[in-house]
Amino acid sequence: MDQYVAAALAVADAEGLAAVSMRRVAGDLGSGTASLYRYITNRDELVDLMVDAAQGEDPLPESAGDWRADLGAVAHALRATLLRHPWLAGELAGRPALGPNSLRRSEAALRAAVALTPDITLASQALSAVHAYVLGSVAAQQALRRAEQRTGLSEEEWQRSVGPYITEVLAAGEHPMLARRVLEAEELDPDVEFAFGLDCVLDGLAARLGR
Repeated sequence: MDQYVAAALAVADAEGLAAVSMRRVAGDLGSGTASLYRYITNRDELVDLMVDAAQGEDPLPESAGDWRADLGAVAHALRATLLRHPWLAGELAGRPALGPNSLRRSEAALRAAVALTPDITLASQALSAVHAYVLGSVAAQQALRRAEQRTGLSEEEWQRSVGPYITEVLAAGEHPMLARRVLEAEELDPDVEFAFGLDCVLDGLAARLGR
């Protein structure tokens, strides 16, 4: 069964989750669809197995004995997994994944959150806030990738193409803050931007929960 899940992951990573079908996966492995159905009931089950396989690719972060470090490790690990598998964020944003790897990851994440507050409701809310930040950050980064694929222009090439228009708009003087951002703000690496935003989320949790 593992070979079918691996083949499905390869298709989804390269072409998107919509490209995954029982027929496609079996065909890529040179077998008939009927052989796949002997192991996996339907496409929904296949997707569930894909999600759990992706969640199990990396070892669980080891606890540092500090809630902030541990929640930060949870966030960075989730981001790394989502960036490897662009389709996965949409699956994790809905109902909770219930495969064994997913459950182990959820348990470890909740343990980190409970170190922040023993109130399980507040701990769950804190973890949801961290997850929401990761999902949003990754979605923005993936949107840039899709724009590059759709237009055939890298981010630098796109900036050059719209440069004359932006120069004209800013010269009118109606958007001074945008002008400052374009002319003065440093272009940061996505990893740096993610770390800054995560620190802000963790700072907010610490302030709200008195830690």
